[in-house]
Amino acid sequence: MIEKIRQELKENSDEHTKETGQRFFKEKIKFYGVKTAVVSRIGKEHFKNIKGKSKTEIFSCCEELWQSGYMEESFIACNWSYYIRKEYEPGDFAVFEKWVNSYVSNWASCDTLCNHTVGAFIEMYPQYLSVLKKWAKSENRWMRRASAVSLIIPAKQGKFLKDIFEIADILLLDKDDLVQKGYGWMLKEASRNNQKEVFDYVVKNKKIMPRTALRYAIEKMPQELKTEAMDK
Repeated sequence: MIEKIRQELKENSDEHTKETGQRFFKEKIKFYGVKTAVVSRIGKEHFKNIKGKSKTEIFSCCEELWQSGYMEESFIACNWSYYIRKEYEPGDFAVFEKWVNSYVSNWASCDTLCNHTVGAFIEMYPQYLSVLKKWAKSENRWMRRASAVSLIIPAKQGKFLKDIFEIADILLLDKDDLVQKGYGWMLKEASRNNQKEVFDYVVKNKKIMPRTALRYAIEKMPQELKTEAMDK
């Protein structure tokens, strides 16, 4: 089945999509060059063949897709692991951690996995927020970004504000712009329901907070708050 997926991805690839996609990444990415909507359709179609399999077997298929290094295959793996979210158990976190640490090689794969699979897991088992804080101290840039972007959906819903600020504190002075964008995005989503708290956090830290993170964090705020936050 994995070979059939790879064959279909090759058949649906085009050079223009490949070239356009590469512009979004500083690092060299392995692409087939298939539009995201088509990748989703292919993944959904083939998931029908494994829907009745055990979670272990499905995760094993995901692992095989991750191992290829191709972005499109990682997207299918992310979707498949999210489709079975109702079956998540605490022990599954080690699987997701391995995928982030061993296979994620770009922000798109990181965000697709963490926004959905990891985020859904954290909402089910919030005791693992403490592990996200360990990720935030990792030498692996993708683990650090993952610690923040795993909380995008909960942040949007007004959840885990204390933990969001703790992760932002750990990442505050990170020199990696993709990590800065990650925690800035997390704060932006948190500001939807907690604007004052996020604004106060930004103002308190604005002298040391990288401008990239700051701009992301205040993006949803009224102009007068943006101006105050940006004022040196």
